[in-house]
Amino acid sequence: MNFDFRRRRTLCAAIALAGAIAMPARADESANAIIAPVRAYCDALLDVMKRANQLGVKGRYDKLAPVISATFDLAAMTRISVGTQWTSLPPATQAALIDAFSRITIATYASRFDGYSGERFEIDPTVEARNAGQIVNTRLIKSDGGAVVLNYLMRMSGGKWKVVDIYLTGTISELATRRSEFSSILDTGGPQALIESLHQQTDKLLRSAA
Repeated sequence: MNFDFRRRRTLCAAIALAGAIAMPARADESANAIIAPVRAYCDALLDVMKRANQLGVKGRYDKLAPVISATFDLAAMTRISVGTQWTSLPPATQAALIDAFSRITIATYASRFDGYSGERFEIDPTVEARNAGQIVNTRLIKSDGGAVVLNYLMRMSGGKWKVVDIYLTGTISELATRRSEFSSILDTGGPQALIESLHQQTDKLLRSAA
C-alpha cells in the first residue's frame, strides 16, 4: 500500500515536471508563430534594399506587394483608418478604399527603402500582449550603429497572425496618423475624395522615387 502511494506520488511529480517543461516550449512555439510573418517581411524588405538600384521603384513595388499583402491585414487597417464612417459605406466603396490604401502602403515602403549600406533587422524573440493583440518588437540597425524602433501589432485574421498597426519609435501609431489625415479629407470631400487622394499620393511616390 505504501509502495503504491509512493509510486503514484512519483508518477504525479513526473507528470507535473513534464508539464512545467512543456509549457515554455508551447509558449516559444506560440511566439514563433506570431513573429514568423514579421521575420519573413523583414527578410523580403532587406532583399529589396540590397537590390534597390537594380529593381528600381517599380520593381521594389512589385517585389513587396505580395509579402505586404500576406503580412499586413490591409482590409482591417483601412477600416480602422477610415473610422466610424466605414460601416455606412457601400461594399464597392469599401473595396476601392482598401485597394487605394494597399497601393499607398506598398508604394511608401518601395520608395522609402531605396538602398542598402549594411543595415540589418533585429527581432525580439519574445512578444508582449497589447490592445487585444501581440506586439513584435524590431529594430532596424543602421550602418552608423543607430537604431530605428519599429514595433508591429499582430492580430489573428483568417487563422493567421497579421500586422494591423506599426509603432514608429515604439509609440507613434501609423494608423492613428493615417486616421487623422483621412478624417479631414472625408469631412470635406467624402470617400471618393479620399480614394482619389490616396491614388494621387501613390503615383507621386512612385514618380518621385523613379
